[in-house]
Amino acid sequence: MVEEAMESQKAQAAEWFKTLRDEIVAAFETLEDSQTTGPFAGAPAGRFDVSETSRASDDGSDAGGGLMSVMRGGRVFEKVGVNISTVYGTLGPRAQTAMAARKGLDGMADDPRFWASGISLVAHMQNPHTPAVHMNTRMFWTPHAWWFGGGSDLNPCIEYGEDTAHFHAVQKAHLDPHGDGHYPRLKAWADEYFYIPHRGRARGVGGIFMDDYCTGDWAADFALTQDIGRAFLPAFVPLVERRRDKEWSAADKDAQLIHRGLYAEYNLVYDRGTKFGLETGHDANAVLMSLPPMAKWV
Repeated sequence: MVEEAMESQKAQAAEWFKTLRDEIVAAFETLEDSQTTGPFAGAPAGRFDVSETSRASDDGSDAGGGLMSVMRGGRVFEKVGVNISTVYGTLGPRAQTAMAARKGLDGMADDPRFWASGISLVAHMQNPHTPAVHMNTRMFWTPHAWWFGGGSDLNPCIEYGEDTAHFHAVQKAHLDPHGDGHYPRLKAWADEYFYIPHRGRARGVGGIFMDDYCTGDWAADFALTQDIGRAFLPAFVPLVERRRDKEWSAADKDAQLIHRGLYAEYNLVYDRGTKFGLETGHDANAVLMSLPPMAKWV
């Protein structure tokens, strides 16, 4: 697809990520409003603090930015961030390495221009029985190739088999219209990507994930990416509603803090999105939004 023809597609993708962000923010604030029991019911319902983010190129010119939306200390969410960004410019060698699973993209040495847009979400919950969750989807363009990436995965510190089954079933239902092979392939991809080698374990109970995804049919690949995003709320919100009133003990909270340590380790050591954001000079607070408010190592 020639460069000029991609401008419309870029705009469509960026607008979709914003629309998805707005839907998720509204749904999460509704969860806060409806939390009328439990130890945090008397606190004010949580609301997102929204701020603009920006980045500049080496010569000081505009290189894009986005919106950082973070809620802290809510009734349901201890900390949750829902960020969107659209960034562009040129990529240095280290950033090129972090941008995708594919390394050494032909032509980047001579023409390192890029454009990227996406949404990234991480939620850390008040109740240890309510699972933490991650979701992101993105589109990436260079003069030499374009692709999509992203997915979502569930990260409970106290596992419930029915919650895991529901999360995966909703994802499968959204992927199956795109072909029977998509869900098993993206599930296996998530199992591989969200594995923590130095701990010898997964960071959660999996989900779906893809990177460097390009069949050559932009409309079909965009539709798949949209359905990965559309699956998120129906996969996750019922789990919050099911677990948020369950009583917890000090041991449960301790287990949550220890599990958050695993999550922090993964994001700081392995996550490509974190590496790419820092390498391209994006707002560090936005890039590190995924880190939990409190964690514990023993």
